[in-house]
Amino acid sequence: MYVSDNGKPSLINNQSDCDRPKELKAFDETKEGVKGLVDAGIVKIPKIFIHPPDQLAKDLSYSCNNDLQVPVIDLRGIRSTNDHQHKKIVDKVRIASKSWGFFQVVNHGIPISLLEKMIEGMRESNLTT
Repeated sequence: MYVSDNGKPSLINNQSDCDRPKELKAFDETKEGVKGLVDAGIVKIPKIFIHPPDQLAKDLSYSCNNDLQVPVIDLRGIRSTNDHQHKKIVDKVRIASKSWGFFQVVNHGIPISLLEKMIEGMRESNLTT
């Protein structure tokens, strides 16, 4: 971390020969994140967070894949005595967890009324905090 001309802490050197990888490493090593910058009184956005217009345009040019669908796991048959069916469902959960980190579950046996009460309870809980 450097001290800027006004005496405020700064993560960047005001010189034009900024070494981005070195500055990113220094930022990561602080383990304080953006909140740490705010708490330190940073008044200017560090250069490591500013992308040149040509790079920004390149990043925005990537097309979004609208064909993606959240994995849906059907739990019908999970309690079956058929080991093959059980293993197949468990494998689907494992694969979805690894590749997506989340998934939708259907035929889980939880009544809709209970799910609605749970969602309402979460909403009320969030309103009181």
